[in-house]
Order: sequence, then C-alpha cells, then structure tokens
Amino acid sequence: MNPSVSDQVVDLESPDDIGLADRMREGRERIVRELKKVIVGQDDVVGQILLTLFVGGNSLIVGVPGLAKTLLIHTMAKVLDLKFSRIQFTPDLMPSDITGTDLVQEDATTGRRQMVFAPGPIFANIVLADEINRTPPKTQSALLEAMQEHRVTIQGRTYQLAEPFYVFATQNPIELEGTYPLPEAQLDRFMFHIIIDHPPYDEEIDVVRTTTAILAPEFNRPISGEDLIAFQRLVRKVPVAEPVMRHALDIVRASRPKDSTAPDIVKKFVAFGGSVRAAQYLVLGGKARALTSGRYHVSFEDIRALAHPVLRHRIITNFHAQSEGVTSDDVVDRLLQAVPLPRSGM
Repeated sequence: MNPSVSDQVVDLESPDDIGLADRMREGRERIVRELKKVIVGQDDVVGQILLTLFVGGNSLIVGVPGLAKTLLIHTMAKVLDLKFSRIQFTPDLMPSDITGTDLVQEDATTGRRQMVFAPGPIFANIVLADEINRTPPKTQSALLEAMQEHRVTIQGRTYQLAEPFYVFATQNPIELEGTYPLPEAQLDRFMFHIIIDHPPYDEEIDVVRTTTAILAPEFNRPISGEDLIAFQRLVRKVPVAEPVMRHALDIVRASRPKDSTAPDIVKKFVAFGGSVRAAQYLVLGGKARALTSGRYHVSFEDIRALAHPVLRHRIITNFHAQSEGVTSDDVVDRLLQAVPLPRSGM
C-alpha cells in the first residue's frame, strides 16, 4: 500500500541540509523584498522566476510591451549580484553574435598573428534573450546547446559557461508579422512559460508613481551565485511520495491525445501533449516550491499549482481549437478537473 503524503514528511539527509533549506526559504523572502524596491506587484511572475532559479532551469516570459519584463530580469541579476547580458533578437542576428567568434589579433611584442576567442553575450550568469521569436531558427538554435549543456562550441572547440547559468527569453504576443515561432523542441527546453499581464489598478498607479520619480535604490545581496548552485543540489534531495510522483505523470499523460486517459477536450483540441520533460519539471518545480514554503516534502498542491506554467507551451492545440478559441490554458483547466486527486491526498 502506498504511503500517504502526510507519511512522507521526511527530513533531508543532514542538519546542514536543513540549515540550507531554511536559508533558501529566507533567501527567497529577502530577494522579494529587494525586488519590491523597483518592481511593483507581479507576485506570481516573481515566484515562478525564483523557482526557475532554484531549480536551475530556463523560462520563457510572454507579455505585451511596457510590462517591465526586461527590468524584472535585470533587477533580479542586480539583487543577486550576477553577471547580466541582454541580447536583442532581430532578423539579421547571427549565431556568432550570441556565442562569440575567433578574431585575428597581432601580438604587439612579437608581431605574430594568432586567433583569439572573443566571447559573446551568452557568457553571463543571467542571459535575457529579448523577443527571441524575431530571429530565424538558425540563430535561435544557437541557444539550444547553451541552455541544455551550459556550454558552447565554436570552431570545434568547446567552452564551458560559468555557473550558475540561466536563460530567460521574452516574446511579444502582438505584432507577430515577420516573426519566427519557436519550434516545439526548443519550447520544450523552457521550464516555465510565464505570462505577465497588466497589473490591477492600485498596482498600476504605484508603477506610474514610482517610475516618474527619482529612483536610485541600493540593493542588499541576500544570496550569492554559489548559494543558488547549492540550492539547486538541495532541491533534488527533497523526497516525493509515490502517489505525488504518479499524479504529476498522470496529468502529463492525460495531455496526450493518443493516451487512453486523455479527456475528450484533449482528444478534440490537442495535436501534441506534454513530454517527459514536463513531468520532470512538475516534480522539480514542486520540490522547490515545497522548500520555499517551509516543507521538506512535495504535496499534490505543489504539482497542480505549477501545471499551467509547465504545460501551456507544451500542449500544442490543433486547428479546431484555434477556430473555436480554445487555448492551452483552457485545456490545462480541464485536465486538472479530469485527473482527480488520489484518495490519500483528500
């Protein structure tokens, strides 16, 4: 008989792990306080970006212009004191503009010429790929090896990227003429698809008030890059009860139209469902969410709370869905209704 979630409140391996977990939770709270010196509201967006950092993933941020997507990521890098790089993706951007290239340089003392590698903007801790869908697939793919392997290969030589390393890509959901939609294989490499929307009225007036005054905040450095690397290792130690693990996989499998458990809305409106990577990120994100909530185990709620950002870019809807206005978020809503919580979690 499978143990219930309540039976799985298992301590991490050592007192050092417990102390690191407490530091991670406190660090998250301190980062949020620092961000609020510049960023107003957007609590869900900030929370998902922080989970991305703690897991060690990459995320896609989608929102109309003027919602501080770039400001948020740049401010996050400042708060964490990490090297930041912004790449503006345009139709004429070349792969070497991202990764770097070999240049011929002359030694001033000997007069001899030699090839010297000039690193591109990918050599940073936090890379913002701004409007990634405005550059051709060949250039988009230059990010693939970096995102997955944390290294780049130029002229047959491999260069390791400094840790920690993250890519946050942005997309503008309007003005899509002349853009290059990301291939499904590249979309799948993003942990979350984060939607940033217009804030409520009270928050928006605070944005206007803040951004039209003199703003020169000084940030405390609540955690370091080394802390983030330690947090990423800690996240993978968090225990997951078998029913919770199966629940994550059940949700993902039900998103595939050919699976026997798929609900009618999936069979009717979905062309392709979530990959194995979707289940992996549901579990990893759930682990990070649990730790930052002060728990040492993953709950069903941790999994279900992350279903939308994990699945919305992995569920590819078909023509019928587009014609009837059914979105991937609508499909996820129905999935969460169709895949019930196990009795042990009730």
